[in-house]
Amino acid sequence: MAVKKYKPITPGMRDMTGHSFEEITKSTPERSLLVIKKRSGGRNAYGRVTVRHRGGGARRYVRLVDFKREKHGIPARVAAIEYDPNRTARLALLHYADGEKRYIVSPLDLKVGDTIMSGPSAEIRIGNSLPISNIPVGTMIHSIEMKPGKGGQLVRSAGGAAQLLAKEGDFAQIRMPSGEVRLIHQVCYATIGQVGNLDHSNVKLGKAGRKRHLGIRPTVRGTAMSPRDHPHGGGEGRQPVGLPGPKSPWGKPTLGKKTRLNKKTDQYIVRRRSKTSR
Repeated sequence: MAVKKYKPITPGMRDMTGHSFEEITKSTPERSLLVIKKRSGGRNAYGRVTVRHRGGGARRYVRLVDFKREKHGIPARVAAIEYDPNRTARLALLHYADGEKRYIVSPLDLKVGDTIMSGPSAEIRIGNSLPISNIPVGTMIHSIEMKPGKGGQLVRSAGGAAQLLAKEGDFAQIRMPSGEVRLIHQVCYATIGQVGNLDHSNVKLGKAGRKRHLGIRPTVRGTAMSPRDHPHGGGEGRQPVGLPGPKSPWGKPTLGKKTRLNKKTDQYIVRRRSKTSR
């Protein structure tokens, strides 16, 4: 999982880096686990743009990833480590003993030929999925459920890992990669280990074209627009944002404005990730 540099034969390749893909063992995906990816270009059913800066990009297939890990007690062999264009982490293709094939997010140091399992009786081994009540305190985990049986929702991106800090009553305290300490019910499942592809954050795209390949369209500064298009626009020459502070294109406060409105789950947050949390 190293980062490779390109020979700068063009100006765009001067500082470009990319993945070496040395951990990838299979170049073509499992066809039985593919579905066509529906692309909207950021537009809703009325054809209006509701999410800006989306459109274009390379065509992709969606890999059906098993986040629930409900095949308890059935061992699975890691058949391959594959690339997934829809996420930062790699995927591990599992061949279960009953003949079924499934994808999971590949943890760090998981190798082809390893045997993993899910369920209360599984060992504390990388790639195994267990209830939090059966995981020792201090263990690094990922793909954590927020509700029992819903499937892993937390800590699924490349290099992510949370730590089980304590258990008290029905809940466990888990420190997220952001530093936030959160209460999770001990019945919920989590996977042992850290998500692989650690060097993903070190890759430099190098040119605008690679951003377009990802399906991300250009982002224009508000100060470069007209006052009709953005609250920051207009004026003779360059102007500061001014009071009462930065605004979104629709006039709402942004860049530091707290937007969290889910008061129902505030009771499960023991410590916020930072003083400037939104």
